[in-house]
Amino acid sequence: MESLRSGLGAIGRPHALDRRGFLQLAGLGGLSWLTPVSHLLARAAEASKGREPAQSIILLWLAGGPSQLETFDPHPGTMIAGGTQAIATAVPGVQLARGFEGLAERLKDVALVRSMVSKEADHARGTYLVKTGYRPDPTIVHPSIGAICCHELPAGKTEIPRHISILPGQWPSRGGFLGEAYDAFKMGDPAEKVPDITPQVSPERDRERVRDLDVVQKAFFQGRRTRSSSIMTAATISSARTMMSSAQLKAFEVLEEPRELRLAYGDTPFGRGCLAARRLLQVGVRCVEVSLTGWDSHADNHNIHRKQLAILDPALSTLLRDLKEHGLLEKTVVFCAGEFGRTPRINPLAGRDHWPNGFSLALAGGGIHGGQVIGQTDPEGIQDPVNPVSVADVHATILTAVGIDPTKIMTSPIGRTITLSDGKPIQALLG
Repeated sequence: MESLRSGLGAIGRPHALDRRGFLQLAGLGGLSWLTPVSHLLARAAEASKGREPAQSIILLWLAGGPSQLETFDPHPGTMIAGGTQAIATAVPGVQLARGFEGLAERLKDVALVRSMVSKEADHARGTYLVKTGYRPDPTIVHPSIGAICCHELPAGKTEIPRHISILPGQWPSRGGFLGEAYDAFKMGDPAEKVPDITPQVSPERDRERVRDLDVVQKAFFQGRRTRSSSIMTAATISSARTMMSSAQLKAFEVLEEPRELRLAYGDTPFGRGCLAARRLLQVGVRCVEVSLTGWDSHADNHNIHRKQLAILDPALSTLLRDLKEHGLLEKTVVFCAGEFGRTPRINPLAGRDHWPNGFSLALAGGGIHGGQVIGQTDPEGIQDPVNPVSVADVHATILTAVGIDPTKIMTSPIGRTITLSDGKPIQALLG
């Protein structure tokens, strides 16, 4: 478990940003200037198909494991329905659970995968798998899909972290063997100021402090290190200073958006997180993860999901609309999932337990062909699903959508070769 915690476990306070982490993200993030040839070829191949690859990812993380039966794969009128009713959608013949009225109207933009299969039914291990595409391995820590995108895609002119986790919870996304530079930048409710970014003193006083710091650092490091380490330190500090004075920091200020739009997303931390995700993409952030906890419904499953959908539905449906209105939906892959599903049968506490065989997730944007369903579960929900899809297959699909070759071989710091994904892209989703 310790090796897993070092891979995806939270660092310090989950909603806090310490200055050391801020400097790491600022300085080391600038090392991604080596754009791999395989990435350029993959993006060229996507362009040759008649569309530009997507540029960013939004992961809406449903921490705890939502029930497929109360979300994307309802079975109304069956013994396993658990009282959940289904509603019609914009796609004929496709239903969603009641509570998804907003998403139902936008389902032509969304693809549902109802046949997800996994061998992980533990929260930590399942989270690791869905975020990285690999099962936990004590010999290596794999990077999350957001970290891979930040490593492989050009940095452009983005001055703030390109991998951001909003409301990260217990296991935020990490850079794995790519290094801490690719860890997600963690922040809490976007309605609150991000710590250590807003100046606490006047600009003149801040400049004086920087000058004093330069003097102290120069004296301390005199004769203590090599020229290369001096250059690295200078680059790190320079990047941090650029970030902390960047106009792009305004992307975090969601309260500047019209009140009507903020209410459409929902007056919740998650809703504000989804709104912040759109704003962050507009300044070049590559991956934004927004977490909604509370899905672990071992008891009172029906009421828990009813309350959760009241938060998720307005945020997700408004996000899709907002991205489209800003011309960002086709440039962004939206990935909505948890670490597994819930058991078809209801337990004595009126809850559902962990279930990794035949759960569901949703994909939208970024060239993903919406308005379709991949896979099918049986009326009792206990048989192997039709057209099973692995987590690795989903990762390969997303990587392909953003123009990254999922078969590319990476080398870890200890010389171990690892494929970005050992799955196969779902061609029906990519066309």
